[in-house]
Amino acid sequence: MRTPLSVVIGAGGTGGHIYPGLAIADALRRAVPDAVIAFVGTTRGLEGELIPAAGYRLHTVDMLPFDPALGAKRYLLPAALLRSAAQVRAILREQRAQVAVGMGGYPSAPVVLGARTAGLPSLIHESNAVPGRANQFAARLTPHIAVAFDTGHLPGAVTTGMPIAASLAALDRDALRPTARQELGVPAGRRLVLVNGGSLGARRLTEAALGLADRWRHRTDVHLLVKTGPAAIDATRRALAGNPVARAVPYLDRMDLAYAAADLVVCRAGSATAAELATTGVPAVLVPYPHAPGDHQTHNARVLTDAGAGLLLPDAETTPDRLAALVEPLLADPARLVAMNGAADPGPHAHAADLLAERVLRLASYTREYAS
Repeated sequence: MRTPLSVVIGAGGTGGHIYPGLAIADALRRAVPDAVIAFVGTTRGLEGELIPAAGYRLHTVDMLPFDPALGAKRYLLPAALLRSAAQVRAILREQRAQVAVGMGGYPSAPVVLGARTAGLPSLIHESNAVPGRANQFAARLTPHIAVAFDTGHLPGAVTTGMPIAASLAALDRDALRPTARQELGVPAGRRLVLVNGGSLGARRLTEAALGLADRWRHRTDVHLLVKTGPAAIDATRRALAGNPVARAVPYLDRMDLAYAAADLVVCRAGSATAAELATTGVPAVLVPYPHAPGDHQTHNARVLTDAGAGLLLPDAETTPDRLAALVEPLLADPARLVAMNGAADPGPHAHAADLLAERVLRLASYTREYAS
């Protein structure tokens, strides 16, 4: 009787680390249906909600962020890392894990260290164009490194892309566009600008969108859809009351519909968003979050803007007038939008989850043929 495949994945903090981890878990389950897969995170981030909701077990450990803002608490980081790595080592033994995976973010560092001390192979995945502090540390502990974007910051890394949702990996924008526009209530003959502030919203983007909505209120050729996050939805809807060209939603359940319907997206430049835009080819104005560690969102944005698939707008300059100065010429030039669509390099993102799952299986000495 063979030993079931057992994998522990470290992912937590933000959706940019958690969702790719879940995509790898799902790909492993597709390859090995009886695989035992669990996650390690902390009690602070979104993992406490997202991972159990996806049907996976979550173990929590005591770990401090790799954050200079900790002040004097940064001196506690080595002890916290050793303690949490010991906790992970116990989890690995309990689950009889064959391989550990770190998805970046501070919860994944103890997973890689715990695997190292337990004598197990580990793989790390860096989702951003520049590595975060946790993966800079973890890369010293394992030779098995995968990256979403080939920027050369982690020597020896293999470019596997960023795992994205299956609905986006296979998206045919042209085929889905009529249905998508109808579902999202886009009036016929209007170009749709989607302002996407991410899962929690972005106040800077929402405020700029409100200014655009006021500026465009008498136009009959544009429509503005503003994703605010749940905290800002009531105030935004009040501000847009009576405006015929714009509406606000707290979230979007179907990003495939949003990307298919949109002519242009205004958004942050998280790693998942950059990969989704590269894969789907939606032209974008990218407003990097200015407080991202290592300014990684600006580096993510440049993967698209350097290719001609998007425009970069610094957060501090994101006013209604400045945004209009970028967006309006694009909307007036359909040929340029088409060119931006074609400029995006889709890379391996559509297949990233399966590519990473295959690497995990090889590390676990576990082939698909053996699994069957």
